[in-house]
Amino acid sequence: MDVFTKKRLAVASIVYWLLLFYIVAALIWWFIALEKQNHQTAAYKLSELKMDDPAFQTKYQAIVEARHLKDIQYLGEGGIFLIVILTASIFVYQAVRRQIRLQNQQENFMMAITHELKTPIAIAKLNLETLLKYSLPEEKKQKMLQATLQETNRLNTLASNILVSSQLEGGRYRITKEELELSDLVKTAINDFRNRFPDRQFHSEIEPEIDMDGDALLLQILVNNLIENAIKYSPKEGIITCKLTQKNRTILFQVLDEGAGIPDDEKKRVFEKFYRIGNETTRTTKGTGLGLYLCKKIVEDHHGHIRVTDNTPRGSNFMVSFTAKHAHEQ
Repeated sequence: MDVFTKKRLAVASIVYWLLLFYIVAALIWWFIALEKQNHQTAAYKLSELKMDDPAFQTKYQAIVEARHLKDIQYLGEGGIFLIVILTASIFVYQAVRRQIRLQNQQENFMMAITHELKTPIAIAKLNLETLLKYSLPEEKKQKMLQATLQETNRLNTLASNILVSSQLEGGRYRITKEELELSDLVKTAINDFRNRFPDRQFHSEIEPEIDMDGDALLLQILVNNLIENAIKYSPKEGIITCKLTQKNRTILFQVLDEGAGIPDDEKKRVFEKFYRIGNETTRTTKGTGLGLYLCKKIVEDHHGHIRVTDNTPRGSNFMVSFTAKHAHEQ
């Protein structure tokens, strides 16, 4: 959260608490005033009673009971109003903080998406212009074409993430679940990344013939996003490990990296929409904050679970679990 947002949140918090204090103080003042009026009224009625009146005791008892009932009424009404005010104030305070935080994340998203769009377009344009203008050796030409292809894939992934995320949230994406071999899907994705990033080290442990019911496109996006996330946050010499195993009816897919890892207090928040660790103006890692959010949404739509733990000795371990239709035969 930047300095401007923190100041804005601080001002909103101060104004909010001052208004809440005023409302509670007014409620207490109202209660004291009514209690005082009730006791004064009862005292006046008692002073009007005559000792030689045969019904003195009955009238006295009625006035005292009426005063007592009024005390209970005012106390009950005041207590209910106080509970309602405090409950509503908590909800309003949390909603305002969420709104300010969401607005800040959306601003970060716009900054990130602008950078994510401009950078690959600029690189691809420069590479293509160079290839058209100069006659380059075949090796260098292939290297530039490979770089252009990588940037194009980045744009394609970004567009898919935004489109699918919007459709899933709006209920416009119709999930088509069919029986598919998850082992082949993961192997294909890893081989694709090996071709796209020949300078990175990939290690895979994929059990064969692991089947599940799911949407092939969404599961492909899930696998690709988790591997791309590992590439983003790992050093170039780090090993990215992908594991797919099944024990009884539980399918477990893991992507492990050797990056800096994720602090414990950030582990749940990384799956929030637009959320990214750090500040958008100083962050150097590419991304929009949609990838992991989309992963969580896809996993939940397949009735699975996703979480992140620490890798050993360093890095992160993203773990996705699904329930298979049948037990896996080893």
